[in-house]
Amino acid sequence: EMCIRDRAEPVLSSAGMIILQVIFWLCVFLILFSYVLFPAILQVLARGKSLGESRFLPEELPLISVLIAAYNEEEIIGEKIESTLRSSYPAGRLEILVGSDASTDRTNRILERLGDRDTRVRLFLFENRSGKPGVINQLVKESRGEILVITDANVIPDKEALIRMAGFFKDPRTGLVDSRMVHTRVSKDGISLQESFYISREVKIKHHESLIWGAMMGPFGGCYAVRKSLYSPVPDNFLVDDFFINMTVLKAGYRCITGMDAKVYEDVSNSLGEEFRRKKRISAGNFQNLSRFRSMLFSPLPGVSFCFLSHKVIRWMVPFLVMVTLGASIPLAAHSSFYLVLLLLQLLVLVIPLIDLFLRKIKIHHLTLRFISHFVVMNMALLAGFFRSVSYTH
Repeated sequence: EMCIRDRAEPVLSSAGMIILQVIFWLCVFLILFSYVLFPAILQVLARGKSLGESRFLPEELPLISVLIAAYNEEEIIGEKIESTLRSSYPAGRLEILVGSDASTDRTNRILERLGDRDTRVRLFLFENRSGKPGVINQLVKESRGEILVITDANVIPDKEALIRMAGFFKDPRTGLVDSRMVHTRVSKDGISLQESFYISREVKIKHHESLIWGAMMGPFGGCYAVRKSLYSPVPDNFLVDDFFINMTVLKAGYRCITGMDAKVYEDVSNSLGEEFRRKKRISAGNFQNLSRFRSMLFSPLPGVSFCFLSHKVIRWMVPFLVMVTLGASIPLAAHSSFYLVLLLLQLLVLVIPLIDLFLRKIKIHHLTLRFISHFVVMNMALLAGFFRSVSYTH
């Protein structure tokens, strides 16, 4: 009996090893596919393509409503409104609606002064906090424009940004247009360089999605335009409004695209802790949207399901894929020196944020370590956001 058991164990061990290796390499492939292979495929498919932007004649330009949700923005709100008023967009076809979300600083006084000076500025004061989605929902009801430009208070538009975005709506198939975010104040002493690199790469991926299928997977939220007829009120408990609006537009059969020549400017985050909290909130909102739009994974519309799965869903699953590869590596490492090395490399990557933190405290900034640290911490925020989303989904 003992002999029979000893002979059976290697067979079971061999089968188990094969299963674990398949799981390990499948997870590795999915991670590499989302971050490396998918962008490469898009770059090849996008060659030679253009959005075919039409231009409105000056008298054809639609009325646009710029919607701003503001909370304690006294340092920037004046510059935001004045830069928007200086836009090259015809004055008679532009209105600015600002919702002050129970601000407690000088924001309301600054807005009242600007509103008295220019009738295009319409101010709405909210006594209770409702968050950006709630404020925007209310402003949409008060807006008169055919095109809504939803923008953050700290994002400064280029003089031509509004007219550039509006131009794409000459095509009746276009439902949503994102601007091109240009980041300022990039520094090597924090994470602004890494964050700027990540966002620039995302802009390129979304532009390629736009060129190939008109299936951009979500604007950055700082400044984008959408047809008012396609706007769906964002549910009260939703944390990420821009992706929700983007997916409702795609679901209706319209294009979502990036306007690369519609430039807006924003200071990029340089604080790892601040960015972790922001990414955690966005992550929670992402999982809310996944629950809401999971049927879009089977969309018959060209490119939508492919981009949604490859660009978003797989990437949102990366923390779980990493945990699976780590878990599979432990038993594999007991039988193979190759997998032992891979296990040690994975553990090293996971502790790099601590190494980077120590080096940063002694004023040493290693760019490669900072990029790895940024990747690890942002995926930790993604995981934290998943657990936060559980209480919001239903």
